[in-house]
Amino acid sequence: MKKLAIIGASYLQLPLVQKAAEMGIETHCFAWEDGAVCKDVANYFYPISILDKEEILKVCQQVHINGITTIASDAAVPTVCFVAREMGLIANDFEDALAATDKYMMRRRFADFSVSSPRFVIADENYTVENFRYPLIVKPTDRSGSRGVKKIEDPADLPEAIKRAQKESFTHHAIVEEYVSGSEVSVESISWEGKHYILAITDKVTTEEPYFVELEHHQPSLLSPEIQKKIKSETLKALAALKINYGASHAEFKITSAGEVFAIEVGARMGGDFIGSHLVKLSTGYDFVQGVIDIALGEFEEPHLHNQQAAGVYFLCKETEHLLPVIQHPEKYKEIIESEITDTTLHAIQCSADRSGYFIYQAEKRFRI
Repeated sequence: MKKLAIIGASYLQLPLVQKAAEMGIETHCFAWEDGAVCKDVANYFYPISILDKEEILKVCQQVHINGITTIASDAAVPTVCFVAREMGLIANDFEDALAATDKYMMRRRFADFSVSSPRFVIADENYTVENFRYPLIVKPTDRSGSRGVKKIEDPADLPEAIKRAQKESFTHHAIVEEYVSGSEVSVESISWEGKHYILAITDKVTTEEPYFVELEHHQPSLLSPEIQKKIKSETLKALAALKINYGASHAEFKITSAGEVFAIEVGARMGGDFIGSHLVKLSTGYDFVQGVIDIALGEFEEPHLHNQQAAGVYFLCKETEHLLPVIQHPEKYKEIIESEITDTTLHAIQCSADRSGYFIYQAEKRFRI
């Protein structure tokens, strides 16, 4: 029986553990016990921080794992690549994993490869935005889920926003960028030996400023073929810049009213919010989660996209309170395939963790509420 190490054990990793079990693969899950919903699903669970790559390596060597992976977790990516490198397994290079999880290093790589992206600066002791065009976006260099992200219109608000972002950062670093106005999409891809396969472009709906938390995701994109071609071109350049040669990737873009495409960030992992674990398969027929497992075990097969239906997810919070009756009575809607209320209190939303529920749909065309 093949043995797969999975870094992380939250609800984000649950589809990965379940798929591996379905494939007859023995799973070894690593994470702190708090919130480890995979603890009772994986074959083996180890209460070790996903950041403790040396300790995880020791266990993986003792167990003789055949592959290692994660989904939807930036913080887990360097550990995956470190262990894979030390054990001669398949993953991206460790140094490239660091660049794909640090927004400042990522921006520098984008600049080197002429990837279209916003002007930026690291918020260190000597930073200056003297020649930057407001508004600005401040964000931690190493977090996801909109944590610590804020739009700044007034220069007087910048220092406090930087402090907030640094506090949210694992390394206490923040980046300041020029704000790009426009629609937002993500691109879901899978790569093998440096060849990239674009699976889907996801249209996003977020809250208004200043926090921009994601409220909806929909596939396929309704953008024009011309714009989608630009997005795909920039995606391939960004993946080359970050040397994401193996596994899943999740690239986020902004498209201006003039049709300009700007890369915001790229993760060397599957998109969260059910995008990779659920929506890709629902909209294309391709089992993205199995594809990630296959790559980790060296058994990749070229994707075949054949379903071509609409799929999406809506999230519940105070701002989307009108969704509550839908999530409470999903049986009234044939399009809804999964729904859950995770918190009976509806919160005013500042980051993804403030959301209180969701529903996922599949339909012939985009499902509107």
